[in-house]
Amino acid sequence: MIRDLKYMTVAAGGFRVDWQEILFKFIGGLGIFLFGIKYMSDGLQKTAGDKMRGLLAKYTSNPVLGVLVGIVVTILIQTSTGTTVMAIGLISAGLMTLRQGIGVILGANIGTTLTAFIVGIKIEEYALPIIGVGAFLLFFINKKKVQYIGQVVFGFGTLFLGLSTMGGGLKPLRTLPEFTNFIVDLSHSPVLGVIVGTVFTMIVQSSSATIGILQTIADEGMISLRGALPVLFGDNIGTTITAVLASIGASVAAKRAALVHVIFNVIGTILFVLALDLVYALIMWIGGDVNIRMQIAYAHGIFNVTNTLIFLPFVSVLAWIVTKLVPMKEQELEFGPKYLDDRMLATPSVALGQAQHEIVRMGNLARETLEDATDYFFKRDAKTAALALKKEQLVNELDRKITDYMAKIHQNGLPATESEKANALMHTINDIERIGDHAENIVELTDFTINNKVEFSKDAERELRTMLEAADHVVSRALYALEHNDKAAAKDALEGEAELDRMEMEYRTAHIQRLNQNLCTGNSGAIFLDIISNLERIGDHSKNIAEFVLKME
Repeated sequence: MIRDLKYMTVAAGGFRVDWQEILFKFIGGLGIFLFGIKYMSDGLQKTAGDKMRGLLAKYTSNPVLGVLVGIVVTILIQTSTGTTVMAIGLISAGLMTLRQGIGVILGANIGTTLTAFIVGIKIEEYALPIIGVGAFLLFFINKKKVQYIGQVVFGFGTLFLGLSTMGGGLKPLRTLPEFTNFIVDLSHSPVLGVIVGTVFTMIVQSSSATIGILQTIADEGMISLRGALPVLFGDNIGTTITAVLASIGASVAAKRAALVHVIFNVIGTILFVLALDLVYALIMWIGGDVNIRMQIAYAHGIFNVTNTLIFLPFVSVLAWIVTKLVPMKEQELEFGPKYLDDRMLATPSVALGQAQHEIVRMGNLARETLEDATDYFFKRDAKTAALALKKEQLVNELDRKITDYMAKIHQNGLPATESEKANALMHTINDIERIGDHAENIVELTDFTINNKVEFSKDAERELRTMLEAADHVVSRALYALEHNDKAAAKDALEGEAELDRMEMEYRTAHIQRLNQNLCTGNSGAIFLDIISNLERIGDHSKNIAEFVLKME
């Protein structure tokens, strides 16, 4: 088959076109280009650590800040689609409002133009030396930070090597009348250009790649700037397909965010196609003396910056429109992970942050299980017992799901410091699961108390109430410390745990004395001792969580 393909040549203008060479160089060059972008992106992410998660979580309080954060994060990970998917995941998890997410999505569209400007530099002849420098930093320097920089440099060089390979492969197409006629049609039909750009980007799933290809084709003289502009605008529509796919199965808020992304790019494309002559004149005025690759980068930047400036004052209106288009359905009880999203695994630092949110949620459920168990012991309400057991079942499910998710994060690669944190968090998951188990034990001990009509003395009930409240306080402070990285709260939890140990010894002795004085029955004595033993173990697991927080930098 391949041998036949090699000899499927066409005589055109005195030249023979080797389709195998064109196909192999295009596919290979595209693969090298995509690898370069991904490898550079991974290096930037590792250099930045979890700063992206911090940026998204803390600095998106209004749409303008959201735009700035969207720009920065997209520059760090070199993909607007990745930033948009992250924003959709955070909105779905309830960590970001729709208005905040809209700002991030608008900013992501501006941030992605950096790749087009990088491609516009035209330094293919230096691609191999750049790759060499990157490889030296990667393999001959032991410092992790330097290796991450080497990864960025290596990816940067590979990106240009891929462009050069693609350009060399596509060059013979200039001799084909069919290709040149198609390009002429594109130049005369902006709508056709938009359709081509949209469909191609939907297939490749990367607007950076398709715009890079467009820049390469234009640089080889196969398409004029005027013909390239509608294709460029279509590329921006095509990139929304990933956001739409990311919203499938997500929350209503996430679906609304994806729809905002589509509206932004579709309306922007319509406006720019209608003003095509004006846009062309503006680009020639700004960059008439630069290469066509840079001119396309200018057009890409103008498209996204102008669109953002147009839409930014109307963020609230946009939010209202998509809220009407995607109405809220009745909320169902969530039984399963809320913050875990496999689409975020492409950005391991952010995925780790999501896992930590899920761990805190799991911890709060374990604490609620303890509170329900306490209520059940004193109020004897069967509904409260059923709720406690249901929550404990959810804690067990989250234990499995988070552990699996953490394993996937490790497989996608983490910087050394975050890898240590991830390993420590795995122990925290186990501690929280054990807290839930001990709370379940208290429910079962209460069942035995009710079924066997076991009675406790007033002193025993008072001591149990005191120790249950103390255990709840320790768990609460440990989880607060974990969620907010609060050292003071962690120290409070350790002090509370020491007090629980003291109580357990004191109450055990006091209850044995009551048993000896026939103030309590044998059954009540066994139940009492089992409950305070479970509470002491809850304190131990809370102590482990607090110690993890104190070790975190």
